[in-house]
Amino acid sequence: MSKSEVKVGILGYGIVGCGTYQVLSGNAEAIAQKLGAKLTVAKVADIDWTRQRDVMPPAEVQVSDAREVIDDPEIDIVIETIGGTRFATNFVLAAIDAGKCVVTSNKEMMAKHGQEILARAAAKNVDVQFEGAVGGVIPIIASLKESLVASRLQEVVGIVNGTTNYILTRMTQEGKQFDEVLKQAQALGYAEADPTADVEGIDAANKIAILTAVAFGLRADVDRVYREGITRVSAEDIRYADKMGYVIKLLAIAKRGEDDEVELRVHPAFLPKAHPLASVNGVFNAIFVRGDACDDVMLYGRGAGSLPTGSAVAGDAISSARNILHGAAGRVPCTCSGSAKIKPIEDVETSVCIRMRVADKPGVMGTIATIFGQEGVSIQSVIQEASISDQVAEIVWVVHKSPEKRLRNALARVEALDIVESIPSIIRVEG
Repeated sequence: MSKSEVKVGILGYGIVGCGTYQVLSGNAEAIAQKLGAKLTVAKVADIDWTRQRDVMPPAEVQVSDAREVIDDPEIDIVIETIGGTRFATNFVLAAIDAGKCVVTSNKEMMAKHGQEILARAAAKNVDVQFEGAVGGVIPIIASLKESLVASRLQEVVGIVNGTTNYILTRMTQEGKQFDEVLKQAQALGYAEADPTADVEGIDAANKIAILTAVAFGLRADVDRVYREGITRVSAEDIRYADKMGYVIKLLAIAKRGEDDEVELRVHPAFLPKAHPLASVNGVFNAIFVRGDACDDVMLYGRGAGSLPTGSAVAGDAISSARNILHGAAGRVPCTCSGSAKIKPIEDVETSVCIRMRVADKPGVMGTIATIFGQEGVSIQSVIQEASISDQVAEIVWVVHKSPEKRLRNALARVEALDIVESIPSIIRVEG
């Protein structure tokens, strides 16, 4: 072990960059003891140093040009926390070309450009580590790549977005509607001013694409991940879910079939209260993994935030530093056997809960049930509460697993009936 110090440069000093610096600098002595060498933040690049943060690095460490970090021959590891793909991807590729190991928390970049980045890293024999890109502090990437690598993994299901989980938790606990809770989440800083990426499932889709590649060794086109957000989930849906023994969660789901065809979807789901993921509330995340040898495993922790994500990023930096010290960079590569064959959503079999508003008169339920039967959709249960007006009743159906296309055909026929006023919600049932 010839080096007594490994130097790090950070690109971007926002929430995650600041948290990473705090962890590396605040715990420097303990890290050095565990690593056997100093891990020093030599430079931090950001385009705006006038904006105050909770912790500011020393003035001599601050630079405004990312190339000052990338081109510095003394810096061994580049940590990218800029986010997005416009600049970050080029900076990461440049760092790899300069022979530096890279650590990133950028889920969008890894979901869309991970293949190119990892291939370039393999050619240069350097590490690219991205634990902070999925699940915040949860060590899911390391677990999938190392601890669970001997199992053939069949299923990865997770609550991977803290914003949507916070909103659904508050709606469940307080009986409030989506719009009201979203405003509260924005006021508290749990949701962005533009929450689209979170509430429409875009963030979760990026993350499940990454997990699919790591867990199954199959690259997934994030644009082909089926996606629904939570904007149409109502307090009424949550009330019915509770009555039937469920909670509603936004789930990111990857399931591998025997022929390696993969189901990839992000959507709200009714989840039984006994399921391990059902009790994951607030801004916490959790990821449930099932494999042939490991059986069921669940990892749980804070899914976002400066210090939790900074802890994951710092952990990756320490891991890369250890590899550098021992001449073992590239020791745990990402290996994909090819692109995932993604199952069309029309062929995916799921159970579904359907809430309808219908004419309050005899024969309505029988007419609808007949259509379900004709389309090959089997009814599991039906709830009809007191009528919501003199002429309209609300019915909630739960149907057994069937191909999505059968359900869609049935619902198209049902919705065309004069006796059906509306179908306010269609939510899948998992677990």
